[in-house]
Amino acid sequence: MTSHLMKAELHCHVEGAAPPALTLAQAEKYGIDSTKFVRDGGYLWQDFTSFIDCYDFVASVFRTAEDYAALAEAYLGELAAANTIYSELFISPDHGEAVGLSPDDYVGGLAAGVMAAREKTGIECRMIIIGERHLGPESVLRRAEWAAKFEHPLVTGFNMAGEERMHRVADYARAFDIVREAGLGITIHAGELCGAFSVADALDLVRPSRIGHGVRAIEDPDLVKRLADLGTVLEVCPGSNISLKVFPDYESHPLRRFVEAGVRVTLNSDDPPFFHTSLAQEYETASKVFGFSDAEINAMTRTALEAAFVDEVTRKSLLAKLLAADWG
Repeated sequence: MTSHLMKAELHCHVEGAAPPALTLAQAEKYGIDSTKFVRDGGYLWQDFTSFIDCYDFVASVFRTAEDYAALAEAYLGELAAANTIYSELFISPDHGEAVGLSPDDYVGGLAAGVMAAREKTGIECRMIIIGERHLGPESVLRRAEWAAKFEHPLVTGFNMAGEERMHRVADYARAFDIVREAGLGITIHAGELCGAFSVADALDLVRPSRIGHGVRAIEDPDLVKRLADLGTVLEVCPGSNISLKVFPDYESHPLRRFVEAGVRVTLNSDDPPFFHTSLAQEYETASKVFGFSDAEINAMTRTALEAAFVDEVTRKSLLAKLLAADWG
């Protein structure tokens, strides 16, 4: 059992964390038919394309700052109950704009939920702005320009997510230059639906400190060594990878091989109810399925805190909590 272990998460999309019961309540509130996307307490999708469609539906039932505050508080409360001390939420103002919610109100609502959860449970959280790759390079550039000027103490990073098979990383490099100059932390989805080349492109063109997923890097031993040498952190989401058939089963998943090769890794849930998982479940899987010891799992949590896009005072406090728990 890993319930006693302190946990941290760097890779979770906030709309993708919405519990199906909350989504149903929201759909009912706005008179939206949910039968195509929610059934028997779970989300309905078959492949990555239909997953994106289902995700967009879920996002569409959150329409006000108050809705988003409730979503953030619900998820962070769930994490805190599982002994999680730190969370980063990927947030997409494009989803807010799609339902007529301004970026300021979208972020403000989420921030209110984050603060409410911290008040109740002590969990720390920061938010990472997402540019949606499948909306095209101009859209991501526009979002980066907005993020570079937007100042909020809980918004500390920039990421690109969405359909990885669309466009080239080079098409988005300028967007990342802009947010880097603004001092935001940088991570990017790569090496999930596309092969090792997408991770190499990300390293060459974006120079991120972290990569979302990155697991297809295992196809290129030289690239694995490069990741280890650079100290680039992989935000690994095993349950997501199996659900989306990036790997057929846990036996073929490369998490253990990355650790043995000296690559820095963290455990994450991605879009937990979509993939029938949770951060707590990912920690259990690391222990029971991959066979990692408590010390090895704690090392992954420490990596997450070291790689977090957070101020140094908060980082030191979080690391001290983890160290105290280790000693305890």
